Amino acid sequence: MLEKVLIANRGEIALRILRACNELGIRTVAVHSTADRELKHVRLADEAVCIGPALSAQSYLDVPSIISAAELTNADAIHPGYGFLSENADFAEQVEKSGFSFIGPTADTIRLMGDKVSAKQQMKLTGVPTVPGSEGALPDDPDEVLRIAREIGFPVIVKAAAGGGGRGMRVVHNEEVLLSSIQVTQSEAQAAFGSPVVYMEKFLQRPRHVEIQVLADGQGNAIHLGDRDCSLQRRHQKVIEEAPAPGIDPALRDEIGDACIRACLDMGYRGAGTFEFLFEDNAFYFIEMNTRVQVEHPVTEMISGIDIVREQLMIAGGQPLSIKQEDVTLTGHSIECRINAEDPRTFMPSPGTIKTFHAPGGHGVRVDSHVYSGYTVPPHYDSLIGKVITYADTREGALAKMRQALDELVVEGIRTNAALHRELVTDTSFMAGGVSIHYLESKLEHER
Repeated sequence: MLEKVLIANRGEIALRILRACNELGIRTVAVHSTADRELKHVRLADEAVCIGPALSAQSYLDVPSIISAAELTNADAIHPGYGFLSENADFAEQVEKSGFSFIGPTADTIRLMGDKVSAKQQMKLTGVPTVPGSEGALPDDPDEVLRIAREIGFPVIVKAAAGGGGRGMRVVHNEEVLLSSIQVTQSEAQAAFGSPVVYMEKFLQRPRHVEIQVLADGQGNAIHLGDRDCSLQRRHQKVIEEAPAPGIDPALRDEIGDACIRACLDMGYRGAGTFEFLFEDNAFYFIEMNTRVQVEHPVTEMISGIDIVREQLMIAGGQPLSIKQEDVTLTGHSIECRINAEDPRTFMPSPGTIKTFHAPGGHGVRVDSHVYSGYTVPPHYDSLIGKVITYADTREGALAKMRQALDELVVEGIRTNAALHRELVTDTSFMAGGVSIHYLESKLEHER
C-alpha cells in the first residue's frame, strides 16, 4: 500500500482524492498556488507545500516544482486528478524517473491514447468500433484527400490528432472547401498543440455522447462499470451527466463494455480510464480515451457501489483489482449537475467571495465540492465549484431528487449556473431521455 500521496491538483477533485487516501490510511501532501492557500484540502492535508503564484503555468503546470515538493515531503506517489498534468505523458514519465509512482497509466499508454490517430488504430486492432474515416493522418496529396472524403461521404469532420476539449476540429460539408479547411485546421493544430497532424472522419448528424468507465490493474485484470450519457454539452464541455445512459440495450452495453476490456488488456492498461463514444442509430463509434479519472465519475460510483479513486490508489500501490467483472452489479440511476461559478445565461465566469453556501442533502443526494461560506473563488482556474449528484431506483426518481436538491442549493455572493440546471431538469426533451450532443446549444440559441 502507498504510504504518502502528493495531490497534484486543486478544488473538488483534490478533496475527493484526499478523502480516499484518508480512508485507506494514506498520508497526504497538498501542493497549492498562492491563490489557493484557503482551499479545504490544503487545510486538511497532512502536509502542504506552496509551489508558485496563481497562474497555472507557474504552479499546477510547473513539473519541477511538483517533483521537488514530492522529494521534499518524501511522498511515494503523485495523483494528478483530472485536467492540468493528468494526461501529460512527459509528466508521468518524469514522475516515474524521479522514483515516484504515477497514479495513472504508463507514459507510453498516455502517449498512445493522447494521439487520436494512434488511439483509433489501437481500437481497430482490438475490435472496438470506430467512426468511418481516414486510416491515420491525412496525406499531402490533394487528390488522395478528396478520394478519402468521397469514400467517407460528406459531411466530414477534420480533427487535430493531438487535439482535445473541442479544439482543433472543423466540419466540412462539401468538396469545394475541403482542402482550405484542412489547411486552416492544420495551422490551428500546430498553434494549439504543437503538431499539424490531422485526420478525417464521417460527421455524425445527431449523435449522443456515451462513455464506458474501465478499471485495469496492469496485471492482466480489467473490468468495465457500464456506461454514462454526457450528451448535454455546451461548446464541447459537459453540463449534466448520468448513468446508465438511457435507452441502451443491455446486451449492446455488455458487448461494447467487453470490447473495451479487451482493449485494456491488449495495451496493458493500468488505472482508471474512460472510452468515449458517439452513439447514433443504436451503434457505438469510438472517438477518444481519457486516461484519468473523469469529472463525472461519481454517477458510476453511485450505480456500481465501487469507489473509483480508491481503486486507483490500490492499483498504484501494486494491488490487483478488488472486484471481477462477474461481481459488478449496476443498479438504479444517477445524475450529476456541474455547478460552475458563471452567469447562467452569458456563461461569463463569476469569481468572488461566496457569502453563503448551503449544500443540499437527504437520501440519495451527494455533493462533491470544495467551497464553503467565506471562500473566495479565484479568477485563475476552471469555474467548477461543485457537483450535485443524485441517486434513485429509477431515472425519474433521480430527476425528482435532483430537482429538490437544486432547490435546496444556496450559493450567495457570486453567480452560478444553478438556474440553468433547474431549467434543464424540467426540460421535456431531457426528461424523456436520449437527447443529442447538439440539443443544449440549439436550445440556448433558440431562447436568445
